[in-house]
Amino acid sequence: MKQVLQHVRSGRLEVADVPEPAGRAGAVTVRNVASLISAGTEKLMISFAGKSVIGKARERPDLVKQVMDKVKKDGLMPTVQTVMARLDQPLPLGYSCAGTVESVGRGAEEFAVGDRVACAGAGYASHADVVCVPRNLVVRVPDNVSMEDAAYVTVGAIALQGIRVADLRLGESVAVIGLGLLGQLTTQILKAGGCRVVGIDIDDAKLSLARELGADIAVARSDDVGSAVANFTGGTGVDAVIITAATESNDPIELAGEICRDRGVVSMVGAVKMDIPRKAFYEKELQLRLSRSYGPGRYDTQYEEKGIDYPIGYVRWTERRNMEEFLRLVSLGYVTPERLTTHRYPIEEAERAYALVKGEDRQPFVGVLLKYGGSTTTGSNRSVQLRPRVVQADKVGVGFVGAGNFAKAVLLPRFRAARDATLIAVCTGSGMNAKSTGERFGFNYCTTDAGQLLRDPSIDAVVIATRHGSHARFAADFLRAGKAVFVEKPLALNPAELQEVLEAHAESGQVLTVGFNRRFSPLVATMKEFFATGQPLAIQYRINAGAIPGDSWVHDTQDGGGRIVGEVCHFIDLVQYMTDDDLVEVFAYSLGGTSAALMDTVTISLKYRGGSIASINYFSTGDKSVPKEMVEVYGGGGIAVLTDFRELTLTRDGRKKRIRRASQEKGFDEEVAAFLRSVRLGGDAPIPLTSLVATTRATFAITDALRTGRPVIVA
Repeated sequence: MKQVLQHVRSGRLEVADVPEPAGRAGAVTVRNVASLISAGTEKLMISFAGKSVIGKARERPDLVKQVMDKVKKDGLMPTVQTVMARLDQPLPLGYSCAGTVESVGRGAEEFAVGDRVACAGAGYASHADVVCVPRNLVVRVPDNVSMEDAAYVTVGAIALQGIRVADLRLGESVAVIGLGLLGQLTTQILKAGGCRVVGIDIDDAKLSLARELGADIAVARSDDVGSAVANFTGGTGVDAVIITAATESNDPIELAGEICRDRGVVSMVGAVKMDIPRKAFYEKELQLRLSRSYGPGRYDTQYEEKGIDYPIGYVRWTERRNMEEFLRLVSLGYVTPERLTTHRYPIEEAERAYALVKGEDRQPFVGVLLKYGGSTTTGSNRSVQLRPRVVQADKVGVGFVGAGNFAKAVLLPRFRAARDATLIAVCTGSGMNAKSTGERFGFNYCTTDAGQLLRDPSIDAVVIATRHGSHARFAADFLRAGKAVFVEKPLALNPAELQEVLEAHAESGQVLTVGFNRRFSPLVATMKEFFATGQPLAIQYRINAGAIPGDSWVHDTQDGGGRIVGEVCHFIDLVQYMTDDDLVEVFAYSLGGTSAALMDTVTISLKYRGGSIASINYFSTGDKSVPKEMVEVYGGGGIAVLTDFRELTLTRDGRKKRIRRASQEKGFDEEVAAFLRSVRLGGDAPIPLTSLVATTRATFAITDALRTGRPVIVA
């Protein structure tokens, strides 16, 4: 299918052939008929992408600080790899479209195949032949509303929310500053609500259009706006100002303070400079209110991604209800998007449309639509061939399922560089991500259908790098299909999932490993050799984990499983590797409280059959500038201190040996090499199955200990 992509690193805009997206629970897939280019928002994205690296840094100093902090912690090269991985990921353009439903995921059964719908959401309602959109960002289109008009749904909802934020009443006067697409829709909705409207802009054509669409008066910014507003309102000033302009100038906010009445409201919808003129706002006691996109629910993952609605008795107007109301106004004829549509382009000619938006084509425009074929053929384009099929019998054919930031920054470069591997196929839920990843790393083909990897005889091994909640299912499926499996941690989120994987492994006999890379670090190998006396060890492992926002998927019980199961497994595995013993008992305390950071600040005690003990202090309330990991090991008269996998100090008999590395040695290279060697030669798995199982069960036991407040015996 076709999709419009913006390449952040190069600034290039592309209409790419990518696989159609995979459907998922709680969402519907929609074959687009039309999508609307939001000139203001999308022009900002294109402008940012077109800047040099220095220009990007100047515009986002917050990201520069994050990069510098990472350099201090992880070293230059790992940081460069991470930054390049993110810059090489293109952005999907578009967030407002309309089409017909092609498939319905579990939990979105209120829709049916063939429904006419309008969709919203950046990253979802993209400029693409087919999109996959969560249910709360999809609404039905009334029968008498065209698909072209319905494609305005997101911008219409944004306009509606700006009006709601201003809290206007019948008969009140409103000034709309900026009469582009958003301002024209705002004007029509205000008139439908019985308000008196003053339109203000620098463009005479837009002023004329506003008058045609119902504005009571329309005033050029170059004219005496203050006098015009005073005459219109009998000298009192407008009750509210809605700013829908997009400019780096501070003029709109200054003008709003001038023309608003005493104790009036200024609703900020557009993107303008906001140096608030204190004198006007203070003396009139004005209220400045920022309108957050298209309504309550925006940026709430529980609402947008999980489909959990807000009760109407508590939140009358959500994103979805604003979308529905906008389409109702269109259906009744109060709002007429077709009068705003100045240009239509087929998706194949999207570059012409953006030349218009960027000002390279100097035609005047308001609403610019992209059009699609509207075919209802399903399942026709889930894969794209990227290069002539390359299969080498003496190498391991590798497939990837999932390609997030970690996979692209850490795993994929190493599998690509491995001499005994051939990258065959990459599968992700997003066709855009599958295509860009496949091209960057030299895969034969990309797909959004994991079943294709299951059936491909040239794939010997599969790397599973999806969200945690799908690890066990994919691992079991690929093992049963006769593929070796590398699962980026964790292996499973609960005992039932673990049992499914173990049964599949027993049936297949294939190599199975988990991405516990730390045990493969050369510094860890040196540390283990230092304690090769067989005596019990005492281990203190401190992790300055840093906080993860409470609404992140990592904390979700189904997607992420929480940080104990999802990340602490790394540290348990390293302790287990050092002790080479059976874990028999765990106990754990958390800092307490209800925030994610407090609940994720945990002290864990581990007791082993042979007498070794360990304490894992996993803290998420510290400063990230401090090194993340420090391991202290005591035993046999010696002490080893490993700091962030960059420095190892070994002390015994009063003699100290210090080993330093320029960057972290976390074992990724050695881990990948060991896995491929096992698959190619048919030897033992890099990590014994018993160890993988013990580590996974230990995370379940820690979770139980935190819940019950009691020690937990590990079978």
